[in-house]
Amino acid sequence: MTDADAPEQPQIYLISPPEFELSSFPDRLAACLDATPVACVRLALASHDEDRIARAADALREVTHARDVALVIQSHALLAERLGLDGVHLMDSSRSVRSMRKALGDDAIVGTFCGNSRHAGMTAGEAGADYISFGPAGLTALGDGSRAEPELFQWWSEMIEVPCVAEGALDEATIRALAPYTDFFGIADEIWSTEDPAAALRHLAGLFA
Repeated sequence: MTDADAPEQPQIYLISPPEFELSSFPDRLAACLDATPVACVRLALASHDEDRIARAADALREVTHARDVALVIQSHALLAERLGLDGVHLMDSSRSVRSMRKALGDDAIVGTFCGNSRHAGMTAGEAGADYISFGPAGLTALGDGSRAEPELFQWWSEMIEVPCVAEGALDEATIRALAPYTDFFGIADEIWSTEDPAAALRHLAGLFA
């Protein structure tokens, strides 16, 4: 996931639900990957059960790697290398980027969530992050109600070379507004809460152009 590889319109960065059934979710994921080009998948299980995370990672890795799609794991950085994943998505802004880059090596994907902070994003980029994730990009009553405003993405796209991901509470209007300024859209509950995630993903991707 490098800026040089990014096309003019954003790519899809697919985020798993925080909880899912191992018996059915890999097939749902496969249908999405077969329906629409996806750049990267994030395993974002809320579980702290190492065995469950490992089994989920094995199942998703089989789906993603068969389709030449990168798979990163959220937070559990030490498992990334052990489970044969492509990298890690950190949730502590810029704090762990440098140490994770050193631990995982130059070939691993190291990305991090920086909320709505330009400073945290720039610090993470300087520390070696491959991408910065900002959010929530849409309006939400969750958390403290803060938002990564469109101006942040516009400024980032004009000033910073490190690719950025827009994620969180994405609706059609937000996607259309941010499409000229973000490298990736982090799609999660926007599709998994629907009856046909693959069709929902195709619809959202159609808004990128």
